[in-house]
Amino acid sequence: MTDAAKVRRHAERVRELVASVVRSQIKDPRLGMITITDARITADLRDATVFYTVLGDAAAQAGTAAALDSAKGMLRSTVGKALGLRHSPTLTFVLDDVQDQVKHIDDLLAAARNADAEVQRLAARAEYAGEAQPYRLDEDDSGTEDEDEPDGTADEARGGDRR
Repeated sequence: MTDAAKVRRHAERVRELVASVVRSQIKDPRLGMITITDARITADLRDATVFYTVLGDAAAQAGTAAALDSAKGMLRSTVGKALGLRHSPTLTFVLDDVQDQVKHIDDLLAAARNADAEVQRLAARAEYAGEAQPYRLDEDDSGTEDEDEPDGTADEARGGDRR
């Protein structure tokens, strides 16, 4: 089993190597404004996933994906030689759509803020459905029941003896 720290170091090294090669050695005109954001490698160091972002529209993203796919062999050999592993890891390129996710989350937060403001607006002019104090208060409960009925009928009604 491979050490987790070693896997992280190799993943970071793969990210740096791919970014360096893409910047300096790949001359494909389809390659757009690309940023290598992250790389992850499996514990057996055989498969590496490289995440990237592209500045531009869907056509620029598709062109960059095709350029990376055509340069995959050269990138794999460069990474394999630099890492010094027995087996060069296979490279998989995944478009990192962080910006789309951020925009979606911002839209959800704005909708939640608007809903909260609407609830606050409705609550500000709300009134009680009934009385302000819905519970009946007995204000004359200060004495005992025997004092209420001086003839002792209260004790007899409860089954008590008055002797």
